[in-house]
Amino acid sequence: MSEPSQEPASTTDVQDTPAATGTPTAPGPQPVDAATAQVPGAPAAETVAETTEAPVPDPVSPDGGEPTTDEPAAAETPAAQAPEAPAAEAPADEAPADEAPAVADAPPVATPASVPHPSPETGAAHTSSADAATFGRVDADGTVWVRRKDGEHEVGQYPGASPEEALAYFVRKFEEVVAQVDLFEQRLRSTELSSKDIVSGVAALRTAVAETRAVGDVDGLAARVEALATIAEEARAAADRLRHENRERLRALRTAIVEEAEQIAAQDPERVQWKGAGERLRELFAQWQAAQREGRLDKRSEEELWKRFSHARSAFDKARRHHFAALNEQRGSVRAEKEKLVAEAEELSTSTDWRGTSSAYRQLMDRWKAAGRLARKDDDALWARFRAAQDAFFAARTAANEQVDEEFRGNLQVKEQLLVEAEALVPVRDLGAAKAALRDIQERWEAAGKVPRADLGRVEGRLRAVENAVRDAEQERWKRSNPEARARAQGVVAQLEAGIRDLQADVEAARARGDARRLKRAEEALRARQEWLEQARGTLRDVTG
Repeated sequence: MSEPSQEPASTTDVQDTPAATGTPTAPGPQPVDAATAQVPGAPAAETVAETTEAPVPDPVSPDGGEPTTDEPAAAETPAAQAPEAPAAEAPADEAPADEAPAVADAPPVATPASVPHPSPETGAAHTSSADAATFGRVDADGTVWVRRKDGEHEVGQYPGASPEEALAYFVRKFEEVVAQVDLFEQRLRSTELSSKDIVSGVAALRTAVAETRAVGDVDGLAARVEALATIAEEARAAADRLRHENRERLRALRTAIVEEAEQIAAQDPERVQWKGAGERLRELFAQWQAAQREGRLDKRSEEELWKRFSHARSAFDKARRHHFAALNEQRGSVRAEKEKLVAEAEELSTSTDWRGTSSAYRQLMDRWKAAGRLARKDDDALWARFRAAQDAFFAARTAANEQVDEEFRGNLQVKEQLLVEAEALVPVRDLGAAKAALRDIQERWEAAGKVPRADLGRVEGRLRAVENAVRDAEQERWKRSNPEARARAQGVVAQLEAGIRDLQADVEAARARGDARRLKRAEEALRARQEWLEQARGTLRDVTG
């Protein structure tokens, strides 16, 4: 039997399924597989990639040469004049066609709501093999034609085979393209394809439909592909939009990271908390790496933001190294100064000049505070030495003072007895006697000697209170005996007495005239002058004793 010839097919032609010997098998009535509702050998949409069939030799021309080149069917045989295909009558040994089992459609692919099915007008690609065969016919010489909207087109030759065999072969070609469309539609619904995969997938389907040499509803399949192309374009636009939104989110995230890093790097070196700031920069770098794992920006933005981030980290590291280098240099001079202060303190620790050495230690403490700080460990070690020398001196001073205080406790008893005598002079009644007694007490006070330091302020304060009381009494007496004060007091009394006499005359005159208003005013003035006179006479009595 001669082999069929056809136009070169798409890359899916390698999956054709003639017999292993190269001789096409009779396509008689095919049994229906009840489990899968598919014609055995016809791949379903979901399993086209896994369907394995024996390879079919490429169809060739009847003379065994290269495949014949099909010209458009309309050019050779117009649709109106095209010879009818031989009647597909069943051979005598086969059952009539109307009694053959119907060929079931491939099971439909699950369709999510986001990708609608093609419309009924474009859904012819889902027709069964038997329906697809209605779009073709076979000439007596084995030439196979397909019916399309613009007329009939020659798709190839299958000489020496029955019309059913020829149609079945080219229907399988059509079903292979349908399987490609089904597979892409399924991927478009169930997976997230990249924009590149969507564009390349639609282009491949268009090419496959345009180049197919098969029998079936090619126009319907092309319309279905275009409907999928519209949906695919929407999916690609949505993917692009999502990618753009994600890129802008990542850009904002990285920009925030960079800006915070720049703020950290721009801090005043004298005020920055280096440990906390360094830890925060490490956290920002980890966030940068996490953002990179989420997705990348365009090359220009990546380089610009990374350059800013890297510069901020480098500037911070440089400032930190410079700060600690300067700090180490400064600490060297601080260490030298504090070691000198420690040496001086240790030298003074054995001094017995209690007053002078105490003042010297106060000066050393002021210099220590002004010297600055070292690292905590070093500063604490030097301070421990300085403090030990200081404590040794003041402990010796305290011991010496306690010994002296013990010797002065007898003097304290004497001075407490003198205080009893002095406090008996208050209040002062006889100033002369009080002054003489106080002078005697003060002389004995000095002769008694020192008292313990803890009691010094107490006893000195009690004696000072008696001295102040006597001094106040003497001052008050002087005020009373002052001639000028007495003269001023007498003058005020005389003026008030003269004014009262005049007011008394005004009262009598107003009463005689019956002038109530003037009488009232004169009486009020008289009472005021009389009150002032009493106060002035009291002052005069005070200054005259």
